[in-house]
Amino acid sequence: MESYSIPILILLLGFIIVAGILIRCGFKKLGIPSLIGFILLGFLLRLIDTQKPFLNEQTLDVFELLAQIGLITLLFRVGLESNLKGLIKQIRHASLIWVGNVLFSGVMGVVVAYYLLRLELIPSLFIGVALTATSVGISVSVWQERRAINSPTGELLIDVAEMDDITGIIFMVLLFSAVPVLRGVEGTSLWSSLGHSLGILFLKLVAFGVVCVLFSRYVEKHITKFMCGMKHSPDPMLMIAAFGFIIASLAALLGFSFALGAFFAGLVFSRDPDAVKLDSSFETLYDFFTPFFFIGIGLSMNPQSLTPALGIGLVLLLTAVVGKLIGNAVFSLTVTGWIPSVLISISMVPRAEIAMVVMQRGKELGEWAVPEKTFSAMVMVALATSLLAPLILRKGLKKWPQRSS
Repeated sequence: MESYSIPILILLLGFIIVAGILIRCGFKKLGIPSLIGFILLGFLLRLIDTQKPFLNEQTLDVFELLAQIGLITLLFRVGLESNLKGLIKQIRHASLIWVGNVLFSGVMGVVVAYYLLRLELIPSLFIGVALTATSVGISVSVWQERRAINSPTGELLIDVAEMDDITGIIFMVLLFSAVPVLRGVEGTSLWSSLGHSLGILFLKLVAFGVVCVLFSRYVEKHITKFMCGMKHSPDPMLMIAAFGFIIASLAALLGFSFALGAFFAGLVFSRDPDAVKLDSSFETLYDFFTPFFFIGIGLSMNPQSLTPALGIGLVLLLTAVVGKLIGNAVFSLTVTGWIPSVLISISMVPRAEIAMVVMQRGKELGEWAVPEKTFSAMVMVALATSLLAPLILRKGLKKWPQRSS
């Protein structure tokens, strides 16, 4: 990084931290989720950069790192505060909702992109895979504000959303295995390639799950007890957060998302009451890093590419919203009441980190996989769903409060 960039970067971070504090306080008084302000702040920075460039590649890399840390702290806290027994109890119901949700939103995305928008097959498949995933972090922050995340409906939402993340990752791996065949590359067997990729992914998932279970059962309590017993130790929550970062990173290295790894890391410590009691000391880390996740969403928007993609973006936005609303509502009504069904359906609408990872990786393959206009349209979908869904969800949770189990 050039020497002059470091002071500017630190100055910029200082202003953003101050702005984040003001946004959190101001939006709370207005009754609007603060994440909306953070996303708009990121988009404002991008708009300013188009007029007077100040965000070089190194600066954006720093923001990307902070955004990932923000995502980890957000989902780690969710896992830390989760009722593991309640989540396990909801898995059977969550599985039924998940099947309808993923199939309907994914198939609808492919059909609309291929037949209505007349896109090529491979870009249509990337859109379909991206639309299956849900940005659980955005909706969860609203449930946390309303102290409803540990309600039966909140636990059901977390289960369905995490299943969505896993499915999106699996579909992405399968799509990358199928792309050479779909392009007509000789000497590649579709079914053998898919089977090989799925088998490796399944083994990684099992291995990661086993490690988390063993750590939770045999290691976690000793670490917490050791840190709490040190006379001149730093805050024990720092050690717990550090292990959360390690577990989340291992999940990412295995091909899963930071979000999934951070959530499971929180679950590892949630079974220990002593660890949960330390959560109040995690608040400062949470308040510092989490805004950067939402600022990163705003920064990912390129204002100059929005106008050409507006038409496609509006169609895909409608598809994204309808796909999740119908896909979740129809099946959730079979296992819960209409009010929880509506709340879950709205909560599943946002698309951000997983969806954009799918589109970004497709874009890296070239225009034949994800054209620039298609990518910009999906960024619009991510921004619009991330802005609108929390606003509607917050009103819904205020009208229909969900009590903790």
